[in-house]
Amino acid sequence: MSKHDELLVDVATVVESGQSNQMSLTVVTGGAVITGRLAPEAVWRRRVSEVLTDSARLGEFSAVFETPAKEDGPPTHLHFHVARILQGTVGIPETGGMYRVAIDEVSAWTVGDFSYSDR
Repeated sequence: MSKHDELLVDVATVVESGQSNQMSLTVVTGGAVITGRLAPEAVWRRRVSEVLTDSARLGEFSAVFETPAKEDGPPTHLHFHVARILQGTVGIPETGGMYRVAIDEVSAWTVGDFSYSDR
């Protein structure tokens, strides 16, 4: 999108202000469909840092995510956790991952998350 979707910015602002991780959202960005729950940036950074700290090969990168988020102005990114990229009949990864998506790059979105079932 060449201009932010103000409604999406408002959703992100509420997530940030309430420190909630219960808002489910599905977005289309760069042709990919990402579905999951939004988290406040500080919570997202902390979780990514924890995952990296536990990694034998990537531990040195954990400090990058410990830097506090800048709080000047409205949110510019969505921070997904327990999220999947939808591809065909499967969500990748199955257990959910951590994704950061620029709000300006979202071309479509809907409230709620999608999952597949073989039943």
